[in-house]
Amino acid sequence: MLYAIAGCGGKSEGPAAPPPTEVSIVTVKPAPLAITNEMPARIEASRVAEVRARVPGIVLKRTFKEGSDVKAGATLFLIDPAQFKAEYNSAEASVQRAEATLLQNQLKAKRYKPLVETNAVSKQEYDDVVAAEKQAAADLASAKAARETAKLSLGYATVTSPISGRVGRELVTEGALVGQGDATPMAVVQQIDPIYVNMTQSSTEALQLQRAMASGQLKSAGKDQLKVTLVTEDGREYAHPGKLLFTDLTVDPSSGAVTLRATFPNPERLLLPGMYVRARVEQAVDESAITVPQQAVTRTPGGSAVMVVDANNKVASRPVTTGNASNNSWVITDGLKEGDRVIVEGLQKVQPGATVKPVPWQKAAPAANGAADAAGTAAPAAPAASAKNAEQPKSK
Repeated sequence: MLYAIAGCGGKSEGPAAPPPTEVSIVTVKPAPLAITNEMPARIEASRVAEVRARVPGIVLKRTFKEGSDVKAGATLFLIDPAQFKAEYNSAEASVQRAEATLLQNQLKAKRYKPLVETNAVSKQEYDDVVAAEKQAAADLASAKAARETAKLSLGYATVTSPISGRVGRELVTEGALVGQGDATPMAVVQQIDPIYVNMTQSSTEALQLQRAMASGQLKSAGKDQLKVTLVTEDGREYAHPGKLLFTDLTVDPSSGAVTLRATFPNPERLLLPGMYVRARVEQAVDESAITVPQQAVTRTPGGSAVMVVDANNKVASRPVTTGNASNNSWVITDGLKEGDRVIVEGLQKVQPGATVKPVPWQKAAPAANGAADAAGTAAPAAPAASAKNAEQPKSK
């Protein structure tokens, strides 16, 4: 009976082959890409003025608030002007006296002129009068110069800001004697809008960049097209783009670096002199750059590699050479060509030689991924709770 039943059975079949593993791929397509170099940088004020006492005296008053913005010509300190007023008044009196003397000599020369023509006075006497007139004119010019000097000293007693900017703390207080011998520093005014960013790039990187542009591998971005962005100390990107001003022609012998300077608008006063930042400079353009998402590149003891899918949907490992990073992608300098299909997602499920089902890779938004992960984590909790509740009546 058992043999009969066995004989009636159909032909046995082996297990069905599993379907090909689905993987997400990107197709390599060269495209223009700006070559961005990230460099260490320091913030520097675009203009710095050290306010100093230009005349000696006692400081009577400070007229500014420390840390405030001041305009060019705004009064910062008042130095006791009594001595300078007296000197100016004396110089003014000297000018008036010289003017009176000149007038007297002019009138005398005017009277002597017709007399010398009629020989009523000697030629020598007339020459003396003319010389006295010219000397009086020179004395008047000297007196006016002295008056101007006294006026300048009186003006210097009012210490003003030479530039518009932000003034720091006071360096002298009321009652201090300043300007005695040396010009005493009194305050510092710095202009921080716009502000300078001084960057340093190794001479090796600069030389490689120049050679790549000379060979035609890279194209210059152009002086007016260079884009500079900043990353502040807290890792955030600064909102305002900058403009590259110049690249220094001298290499610092102590560091082997070249200095570059950019200018940035700073209306919110977020950038302060001395602050350390990172600067990203787009110095060149690669007209046919090949990029792949960073997650597609794996690191091996032999170097970097990617998984590619051939025309028969077979997987193969391909060694590659990576360059700079750009927007969560690696620039591939060697190992890939146009049309290659690179696996981005599903790498952990395949091995070289396996047959796969390639589908186009879609970059998911971070917010959507986070919501999906949260939902996936919370979902299994509900059935577990329901099962527990269902078992409670049975236990009773």
